[in-house]
Parts: sequence; C-alpha cells; structure tokens
Amino acid sequence: MTAQDQSQTQYDVIVVGSGAGAMTSAVFLADQGFSVLVLEKSDKFGGTSAISGGGIWIPNNHYFARLGGNDSMEQARRYLDAAAGDQVDPARLQAYLDNAPKMIEALTRCSRVRYAVAAKYPDYYPHLPGALPGGRTLDPELFDSSLLGAELDNLRKPSPSTLLMGRIAWTARDAHKAMARGFGWRLLILRLMLRYKLDFKWRRRSRFDRRAALGSSLVCSLRRSLMDRDVPLWLNSDFRELIMEQGRVSGVRIYREGRELALQARHGVILASGGFEQNQALREQYLPKPTRMAWSATPPGNNTGAALQAGLAQGAATALMDWAWWAPTIAVPGEDKPRGIFAERAFPGAIVVNGEGRRFVNEAAPYLEFVDAMHRDNARTGGGSVPAWVIFDGHFRFNYAMGPLMPAQVMPDSRLRPEWSDTLYWKADSLEALAGKIGVDAQGLASTVAKVNDYARTGVDLDFGRGGNVFDRYYGDCNIKPNPCLAPLRKGPYYAMRLDAGDIGTKGGLLTNAQAQVLREDGSVIAGLYAIGNCSASVMGTSYPGAGGTLGPAMTFAYVAANHLAAKRREVA
Repeated sequence: MTAQDQSQTQYDVIVVGSGAGAMTSAVFLADQGFSVLVLEKSDKFGGTSAISGGGIWIPNNHYFARLGGNDSMEQARRYLDAAAGDQVDPARLQAYLDNAPKMIEALTRCSRVRYAVAAKYPDYYPHLPGALPGGRTLDPELFDSSLLGAELDNLRKPSPSTLLMGRIAWTARDAHKAMARGFGWRLLILRLMLRYKLDFKWRRRSRFDRRAALGSSLVCSLRRSLMDRDVPLWLNSDFRELIMEQGRVSGVRIYREGRELALQARHGVILASGGFEQNQALREQYLPKPTRMAWSATPPGNNTGAALQAGLAQGAATALMDWAWWAPTIAVPGEDKPRGIFAERAFPGAIVVNGEGRRFVNEAAPYLEFVDAMHRDNARTGGGSVPAWVIFDGHFRFNYAMGPLMPAQVMPDSRLRPEWSDTLYWKADSLEALAGKIGVDAQGLASTVAKVNDYARTGVDLDFGRGGNVFDRYYGDCNIKPNPCLAPLRKGPYYAMRLDAGDIGTKGGLLTNAQAQVLREDGSVIAGLYAIGNCSASVMGTSYPGAGGTLGPAMTFAYVAANHLAAKRREVA
C-alpha cells in the first residue's frame, strides 16, 4: 500500500467488502474514471467468495451461446418467475436477466476473470418451466496465483474441501468427473497430482497448488485486475456506520489502526460486506430456531451484519430476513468452520435420517431445500431433525467421500485421526449398535434401511423420488444401475456423521431496487447508497435456481450499480 493510499480520505466511491461483488464493482467503476477505495474488515481479502465454488449462474450467457447452447431471455424469465414467484419485484428480476450476460461479457473483456461453461450442471429445479439441463452455470478457469506476488499472502485461503487432497486445485468440472466416477476419472486425478508434484519451484514456496481454482480463482483474478488499475484495498478496516449529509450518504466511518476514520465518498457508497450469519443475536432475532453461527460454513468473525445495521439506522427496508442460503454442514474437530455437504448426499449408498431413524427428504435435493426440509421436519418431530444423521456402510466408505473422510481405498480407517472417532464419525458393526451410539431409534433405522435397499433394487425411490431427475443424477455414480443415486446398505461396518442445519450466508437484507439502490420502508431511495450480494435481499426470493445463484447476482448488481453511478455523474456534469 502506498503512502497516498494510507492518507487519502476522499474518493468518488467507497466499496465496503472485498468479495466477488465488491471487487467486480470496483473494476467497473475504475474503468469509468471513478476513484475507488475497497474496504475489508479482516486481514484477508476475498470474503466468503474466496472459499466458495466460484460459479456464477448467468442465463443466456455468451459462453454457452458460443458452444451452440439453446437459451433465451424468455426461457430464463419463465424459469425465474416459476422459482421466485411473487416474492421479488419483477423489475429487479428483469434487471438481473438483462444485465447478467452483459456483465460477464464485459468482465471477461476488461479483466483477468475467465470462465467456462459447466455444460452438464443442471438448473436446480428441472421440473419447472424454462429449466435447462446445463449451460447457465459458469465455472472459473484456473488462475496462476503467482501473478499476485506478495499480495497472495493476504488471500483468504480456500476451504480444504474445495481442493483435491486438501491442496491441489481443480475446476468444478474436474471435481464432478471424479466424484461421479466418470470415464477416465482415475487418470484425471493422476494428471492433477503429477502437475502439482512436478511444480518443484512453487512447492518450495507453498504446500498449496500454484493454481487457484473455484472461488479462489475468481477473487485472485479480480484482485489482480484491481492491482492492474491501482485500486487501493484496505485490510483491517472495520466499517462502523454511514455518514449522511443533506439527505444523502456521503461517506463511511471505519475503525482502522487503532482509530476511527471518516472517509468521504463524493458519489456514493456500495455495501457488499456479506450477510449476518456470524452474528448470533441477529440469527436469534430473524432465523428459524434452533440456529447457531457455529453451523455456518462462512468465515468466523466476518459477515456480522454491519451493513444491515448501518442501513437500518438510516431507515432502510428489509426483506427475506428469515431465510438463508441453507446448506447442511459437518463440524470437523480442529477446523475453524464446518464444511458444507453439497455433492456427497447424492452418492449411492448413503441415507439421511432423523431421530426416529426415518428419512424425511430426498438426500440428493438442492442444499437450500435440504435444510429447509430439516427445519420443517424438526418442527414436526419436536426437535428430531436438527441435527440429522447421514448413514452409510462399508461399501460406501470404501468407494466414496463424505465430508473430510476420503474413500477408504485411499484413506482407510487406520489413517483417520484418532480424535475423529465418536466426534466426527461414529462406527459400529451393526445398524442397531450404531443407532445406540448416536441416539437414533434402532427399529426405525432398520426399517428405513430395508426399504431403501428395496428401492435400490428397483431403482425407484417411492418416498422421495431420489435420482428421478437430472439434477439428482449429476453427482450420482454413473456406473450404478438402475439408479445412480441408490445403492443398498448391507456391508458392515456401518458409519454415521452428524449433519447440522448450516448455511453459506444469509438471504435476507437491505431491500434494493432494479438499480441496486437501497430503499426506505416507503419505497423512496436512500440517495448515494447501494447494496449488493448477501447484505441485500436476494433477487432470487426464497429459491436457489442454480449453482452460482449467489455470486451471479452479486456480480451482476455490482455492474448495475457502477453503471448507475456513472449515469448519475453524467446527469450533473
């Protein structure tokens, strides 16, 4: 950071947060001639985006079109109307559909960001009109992190669950091929391992791959793009409140280097600092019970609701406050946050049960719907589904991963950490003994397993339809017939792992209009204030239309906000 960066207190626009939405807005603002400052509360940049999959859900995108993909604005609108219903202002939905493809085309053209089509990754609700079996989700390409130089030390490190063997980068497309055990998956893993092992020079510097992937690739490429533009990013800068002058937001107050600073924003402030999932008091106030910030897969100490509270102090309206981007999580002893369980639930031979030993949801369902089902069944059973339990047998354990447990063929039980036994996983020679260990009804569990074993034989899940649509089958084992998501549980020993009602961020926040401006309760605009990402109420309502349904809108409305600020400046010029 230069001396000028440290002393300057006036900018055209101040961006609060350093995730994908925040840095995208800064790139577009800088390219339109604004002086921009990016503020980050923690000592690492990248926010929750850095530990995410990095995918973006962009209907009608140019990458898919170049491959001959068949999508359209009308088809995407039918799908979003069916998914979000009447929960979102139609003008906001249309603004997203209009600008998402423009955003990614412009960002690809002007920055270091590069994506590829996840051609086989389907929309999450394939039964709805307008859904596609692939093409709307874009997957980040690998990025050479050495291009960041010393700034790489300030990157929020990716979650171990997003790296092969906890250290090797791979794209979501590669991960899918390996997890679904598609043709050539073993050779793929061998190639990735050799690429890592043979990079001798880099491995002397770091145990992690030179290449960044997934969310780490996205934030690294955005950070390098800001460096190309000399846009300052201040770490350890805790946003406290908005400054209001003459009825408009004119700056922010932050706490930095042991003192409070007042920073002026001549044209506006963009709040992009995440949700409130790491604030237990706000969770208790808004989210369904029980709720624990310790269940969230987002970075502890961040996303504490500062933007929400600052907006509320200025009379901002909110929406969707009782919703989160739900995802079941598993707490791993010694790790600072739990791991989201996204793909493993679809693997054949694992089931999820409540305290009665009974299934209550299609295990392969989208993660938002999965945890919503946990909450609903928890209310029905009086507390029996939070936590829930994932159960699998020795055959599953040998062939598939579950959270931090790699397949036993590469990580046998003898190599597991001793402290994980009866804390991370529970193991017994019989289902009855396993049920006793975890406090689940043994008779109910035995009955459920017998029923699922019969479903595996016929290929039809008569209770929840698991494996009955293209989304379920995406992470199924393509070698298993007749249903890639169903296999019997017959081979001891048997295993259980606890699933908590976790999240990857909150969904509710400051209500905005189609220009990403924050609104008051009466519908009027708070002049000079914009909100994007998880500190704003989701444009998707209570739905999650596809992989990248969080970052896609965050980056799109970053583009919208930057363009709106530029248009406002031209009006007064």
